[in-house]
Amino acid sequence: MDETRRLATKEKALKINLHPAFYGSFAEIGAGQETAAQFFKSGGASGTVAKTMSAYDMSFSDAIYGESDRYVSEERLTRMLEKEYGLLGKRLASREQITNFFAFANTVETTNFRKTNEGHGWLGVKFQLTPLSEPNECIIHVVLHDQESNWQQRAIGIIGVNLLYGCFFLSNQPDLFVSSLLDGIVPGTIEIDLFRITGPDYVKVDNRLMSLKLVKNGLTKTAMFGPDSAVLQPSEALYKKNALVMSGRFRPFTKVHEDMLATATKDFTEELQGDTSKMIIISELSLNSLIDTNGNIHDEDFIDRVNILSSLGHTVMITNFLDYWYLVPYLSKATRNQLVGFVLSVRNIERIFRPEEYKNLRGGLLEAFSLLFGTNVKAYAYPAYRNNSEELITSANLNFDPAYKGLLQFLLDNDILEDIRDANLDLLHINADEVLTDIKNGTNNWEDKVPKKVATLIKENCLFEYPCAPNN
Repeated sequence: MDETRRLATKEKALKINLHPAFYGSFAEIGAGQETAAQFFKSGGASGTVAKTMSAYDMSFSDAIYGESDRYVSEERLTRMLEKEYGLLGKRLASREQITNFFAFANTVETTNFRKTNEGHGWLGVKFQLTPLSEPNECIIHVVLHDQESNWQQRAIGIIGVNLLYGCFFLSNQPDLFVSSLLDGIVPGTIEIDLFRITGPDYVKVDNRLMSLKLVKNGLTKTAMFGPDSAVLQPSEALYKKNALVMSGRFRPFTKVHEDMLATATKDFTEELQGDTSKMIIISELSLNSLIDTNGNIHDEDFIDRVNILSSLGHTVMITNFLDYWYLVPYLSKATRNQLVGFVLSVRNIERIFRPEEYKNLRGGLLEAFSLLFGTNVKAYAYPAYRNNSEELITSANLNFDPAYKGLLQFLLDNDILEDIRDANLDLLHINADEVLTDIKNGTNNWEDKVPKKVATLIKENCLFEYPCAPNN
């Protein structure tokens, strides 16, 4: 597809309808037959559509797909895809030599009349790219920001066509596949915060990179994946969890990062009175932290950092938030106002008190404070030495305009800001930039400044330009 002239929704649907190989079924719950309708309206649908259905009533839906605790969920979508794709092989066996079968499904919740919920949904395709082959599967999760349910339904129909078109025609162009998902969608009305594609034709696709592309291309502000590298849907992963987050470049992850997280986790656990059953610990990488001096983001460098964080058991979040005061409100909303903790160096605490940081905020420093230090938020300040001297910085001797001393005292008095206890002061001399330089130069004095597992991964895989021949 020529990027200079993207196809309209009707053109995409018609191209699929006129293709002799693609044939399948549509099952849509919750927002009507919006995607199937696009194919009927474009013409030639008999060449593509084997069946459409909408099991809108829960009893009918349960009878077809089995009972569920939640109807708008990935689990429900997966059941729908498996059921509908399985029926194609059984009922259309005579076509299997010449047909690329597919099953499209979605389960969607649109905004209700009183506007008391947030519209969202799951869309997926189980599909072949060649006859008789094992199927691939592509699943996305969307958040609907339109105010009216009929607008949301229309958007679901468009994005469903885009998803099918991408699966069929853009399988070798991942960047274009991702960006084309919002073709024909009014900017800002839909967010795609999960994209996962698997199957025999996609064994080389790293879905963590696809998550990065979602954020880079503006389809979402956040994407997440777990320690096992599995892509996570943020609102589900964070739902009613107490979240502790550490932001950084992690290039590389040093013993200072390790101690920051360990000590903050200890204090955060005490704050939760020892109940860690609903606690999630997150390492956050912002797009800004991934950009090199030439303004580029390199996939390899991103994966290197993520592989290290995953090996340490971290849940990783990629964001396009410019700073903490945007990230924390997002986490508060996603966790349903559970406790949100964030750990940062006291140098960053000093930065928070600088009015010049908030030129893009109409309310300036006070607006940033209201965003950052809202309800159920706890900040943990990790100590540092002042300008390579022996002066230890804590909340007691921060360097900022005395006019804002009252704000600092308010945070301390209300237990919103707390100095980290038991920090290992012997580690404070470690500088990540210096460690990175030593790694690139192939010297040995960097190894004691990073966790043992990190040093092993760097040396075995030649990460961060370490001069070696990779084991693999």
